[in-house]
Amino acid sequence: MTVKRVIATDAALALIEKLKKQHGQLMFHQSGGCCDGSAANCYLAGELQVSAQRDIQLGEIGGVLFYMSRSQYAYWQHTQLIIDITEGYGGTFSLEGPEGLVFITRSRLFTDAEWSELNDQ
Repeated sequence: MTVKRVIATDAALALIEKLKKQHGQLMFHQSGGCCDGSAANCYLAGELQVSAQRDIQLGEIGGVLFYMSRSQYAYWQHTQLIIDITEGYGGTFSLEGPEGLVFITRSRLFTDAEWSELNDQ
């Protein structure tokens, strides 16, 4: 079994593909900012500067790297992030806004076996 820290629904993956065709290479960052609450924001690759001191690369979804700040990770580390979409306008800086859709983050706790596997990696 290969446990992933972040996955995406089929609907989210379809939107990611659409955005890649429109904009080129992308990146995600799980925000913990004042404007968005905690949201999965999609940016042009390199538009948001990440660093090993401040951010953790959790994995990739749809071929797009997904990052989270270390301070957010302290709260989310025991959960698998599930990126989905919903209709609406999130008021964020994320690229999906003009589509009338918003990336949202759902989560679930890792099982004991999954947590053990993650710690062995």
